[in-house]
Amino acid sequence: MQTEAVDERFTGIDGWPIGKAVEAMWEGQMAAVAAIAPELGTISEAAEATARRLREGGRLIYAGAGTSGRVAVQDGVELGPTFGWPEDRLDYIIAGGMAALSKSIERAEDDAAAAIEQVAKLGVMPSDSVVGVAASGRTPFSIAALKAAKTKGALTIAIANNKPSDILKVADYAICAQTGSEVVAGSTRMKAGTAQKAILNIFSTAVMIASGRVYEGLMVDMIISNEKLEARGASMVGRLAGVDAQLAGAALKQAGGHIKCAVLIAMGARLDDAQALLKENNNILRQAVDAWRARTGKVNKTNV
Repeated sequence: MQTEAVDERFTGIDGWPIGKAVEAMWEGQMAAVAAIAPELGTISEAAEATARRLREGGRLIYAGAGTSGRVAVQDGVELGPTFGWPEDRLDYIIAGGMAALSKSIERAEDDAAAAIEQVAKLGVMPSDSVVGVAASGRTPFSIAALKAAKTKGALTIAIANNKPSDILKVADYAICAQTGSEVVAGSTRMKAGTAQKAILNIFSTAVMIASGRVYEGLMVDMIISNEKLEARGASMVGRLAGVDAQLAGAALKQAGGHIKCAVLIAMGARLDDAQALLKENNNILRQAVDAWRARTGKVNKTNV
């Protein structure tokens, strides 16, 4: 298993100048990101398939153990504030439970029965998508989680760093960044963890784009929770609707902080019209804007 192998180039690293060791680790990080390139097609297909399931009302569920589980949770928790993804449509299957995020739970990664129990407790169903992450690709907990989810009809995606590996065999979509041995042998929080995080960043962002939560390169479902984000939201509205800062801010206030509604209001729609347009167009702002322009024959006419 390459992620656990000793690389003879680094066996004397503890005697090197720290600067040289840091350079070696940096080179490893660059190589880890490069290892993702062959998997971009599979990542794209998995993101599109996941977005289709989510449009049916399903959940995005992350599964993993140890470092891989922590990396997976880190990706998931960002989807709410960044893209406005609802908390009730996001779940986790973590070896040792959520307590394992801050401390090591011995032998939790070997407990396949616990994974099956968590899948049952969550009530995993066909509209759900489950992403299992395991550097080794052979973690019993993570493999069992994907197998159990698959029996429920869920879409399954595996992310690993060794090929061949068991977790890749059980998933509908198998993503493997072969990062090889670590500078410090077996320390998969390094190259393997970096590749996993980058894959998850790309995958989940692609899912959000495909779900209509990005428009013109902007996070139009962002949750406005502080003054900084309120200013950013108003800036988005102004840019997308082509209005000045004062009108953008007024539209955002009228929309209750909902950026998509605010864009349509700044373009001339009433609040109820904006809400109806979004509902009719699957909450996809591009489609709603096109529908508004087709209806009015005008690019902009503010209603604030």
